Amino acid sequence: MTIFKSLLNLFLQSNCPLCQRSTPSELCQYCNQQIQSCHLKKPSYLWQQPLPVFAWGIYGGSLKRAIAVMKYENHPEIGSFLGRYLGESWLLNSVETNQKPVIIPIPLHSQKLKERGYNQAALIAKGFCQITGCQLQLNGLERIKNTKAQFGVSASEREKNLAAAFSLGTDFRRRQPEAPVLLVDDIYTTGATAKSAVYTLNQSNISVLGLAAVATTAKDRSIKSL
Repeated sequence: MTIFKSLLNLFLQSNCPLCQRSTPSELCQYCNQQIQSCHLKKPSYLWQQPLPVFAWGIYGGSLKRAIAVMKYENHPEIGSFLGRYLGESWLLNSVETNQKPVIIPIPLHSQKLKERGYNQAALIAKGFCQITGCQLQLNGLERIKNTKAQFGVSASEREKNLAAAFSLGTDFRRRQPEAPVLLVDDIYTTGATAKSAVYTLNQSNISVLGLAAVATTAKDRSIKSL
């Protein structure tokens, strides 16, 4: 029986998508520890107007690698994994305790979604909701403008690229949410994407708490000690 169980465990294991070590989980223990080293002690340090942001970790090291592998190397399972981490941190550190928000992932344009096969923000949002019990509305927003890649462009160029990028999705065109919305995305940089999404929702009198992101591109790594 022990031999059979050992063989079964060996069969069920797969390779870690970040380092190719054999692992029974989404990521191996070593890479998981490396990602944990990117975790912010105070994820709510950016939770302030005009765009409150809750960020799980610093965009660097193994966390940056995990997000890239998820998006560009066809490993959607990492999205749910990171979403669960984000959800756990939200329950422990969120300043919003009165009402559970409705979760809306930042959508991809249909062309980009077809190319990638999945929306990483939606996968993160699903993992987040598994932990928090929040309601998920996958189609609260629709991306109607296929914007170019935002890395390497200035903040003003980002905002110009993302102007009128979103419209209400089918979920909210049928019925508006009864609770405030929390947007979910993989990375928070200048906030241009989230601000455009917030503007679209606010135009329809939908209240937005802010954005929850797996990582922020904050340059000062000393904020990890906050």
